Amino acid sequence: MKISVKNIAGEKVKDLTLVDSVWNIEANDLVLKKMIRLQLDSMRQGTHKTKNRSEVQGGGRKPWKQKGTGRARQGSIRATQWRGGGIAHGVTPRDYSFDINKKERTLALKSALTHKAKDKELVVIDTIKLDSLKTKEIKNIIEGLKLEGKVLFVTAEDNENLFMATRNLGYAYYLTSGEINCLDLVNATTLVCDEAAIKNIEEVLK
Repeated sequence: MKISVKNIAGEKVKDLTLVDSVWNIEANDLVLKKMIRLQLDSMRQGTHKTKNRSEVQGGGRKPWKQKGTGRARQGSIRATQWRGGGIAHGVTPRDYSFDINKKERTLALKSALTHKAKDKELVVIDTIKLDSLKTKEIKNIIEGLKLEGKVLFVTAEDNENLFMATRNLGYAYYLTSGEINCLDLVNATTLVCDEAAIKNIEEVLK
């Protein structure tokens, strides 16, 4: 698979051949979905809590005698059917995270990258350098490349100016090549990588 390498002005510089074992595999959407669910579940705090009838205060005395009143028998005013009583089968604190094996993680990431490449949502830049950390500069780059929707920038090395320039935009994000993940890839409309980041990704995943 070949792709055009552009400069930040959107002009073609050269062609780049992508490694098929990373960017052109048979995508496994089931594993990709599983990996995204893992990331989303891992972000859940799981601190929800309700009180059952043993934890609700009060209700130690039987409200009325067992027989002879004509009313249903009751043992406590803090039983689940009473207002202010405990909650039956309520939620308790729990850990939502789970794990998948390394092969599935790699396959999921390759599947996400393959979708970006095949759907022509991958843009390769020769180098992404910003002279300042102003948001206006990254907006000019996005306009020059004619990008729409959410844009994920990926570089091989840490780029503080790019990070600072994108963090105030609700539609632009930045990661290094070692931080890419399925959730951010799927969430982005367009993936913009510098040439060095492409090589780093391929070295790790091929």
